Amino acid sequence: MMRLATRAPFPNMNGCWDWIGWYGTDFDVKSGKQLTAMKKMIDHITSGFSPIDGPTGLEVSDTTDNSVSLLWKQVSGASGYNVYRNGGKTNSGLISSTTFTDNNLHSGTTYTFTVKAVSSSGTESIASNSVSGKTTGEPPAVETPNGLTVTDLTSNSIALKWESASGAKTYNVYRNGNKVADASLASYTDTGLNSGTDYRYQVSSIRDSHESAKSIEVKATTLTEKVCLNDNNYNHVVAGRAYLSMGYALANGSNQNMGFYNIYVKTTLCKTKENYYEIE
Repeated sequence: MMRLATRAPFPNMNGCWDWIGWYGTDFDVKSGKQLTAMKKMIDHITSGFSPIDGPTGLEVSDTTDNSVSLLWKQVSGASGYNVYRNGGKTNSGLISSTTFTDNNLHSGTTYTFTVKAVSSSGTESIASNSVSGKTTGEPPAVETPNGLTVTDLTSNSIALKWESASGAKTYNVYRNGNKVADASLASYTDTGLNSGTDYRYQVSSIRDSHESAKSIEVKATTLTEKVCLNDNNYNHVVAGRAYLSMGYALANGSNQNMGFYNIYVKTTLCKTKENYYEIE
């Protein structure tokens, strides 16, 4: 008669399951062999992952005094496309075709374009190849500012600077597409902002009644005071600092694996910006 072997009784106090292959004394903590290996696999799988391919074959098909026309190859599974001019999105609604004409541009001016495909879930692909298109006609009476950069950040302000444009008397500063200030110098500090918030900036040159094209767009996020909390993973999820996935607690925003979702595993989570937490 065949006798089935009984398995040796291993302690399993924190609710780990046999299919994980737990062993040893550190299987239930994030620094243990199993969780460390699984996190490496998850990070490898998800790093740089995009659910849709980026467009290819972007080219300029036509130019006029105030427009640049583009075309690119269709992306399988794309719900539509977004076009970016000098780093800022130009279209207000999703583009359904593989052609686009960018209007209301300045004559005699060079612009840089990329395109991103958008999946059915709304996720953008990586950017396409970059192309430059120059409108016909005479250039504006004043140059477009170059070299726009962010020089400093606080929880409620963002400092900017750029290169002086030849012939410019003043500059217009745009935040998220809307003019927020006139600047007499090639620098500006935007104050009264919300903490932990993303902002987009461009600047243009002004001479008499003429305004140049807007500069390349830069992005910046205001700082959030670092607040850290040490608690068990169950409470982190209940409080909205983390979420549950496949039996694990993952930090909101960073998606870092904190270990098993239970009351025994404790993690220190630090809030670095709005709804964004990292393991300390």
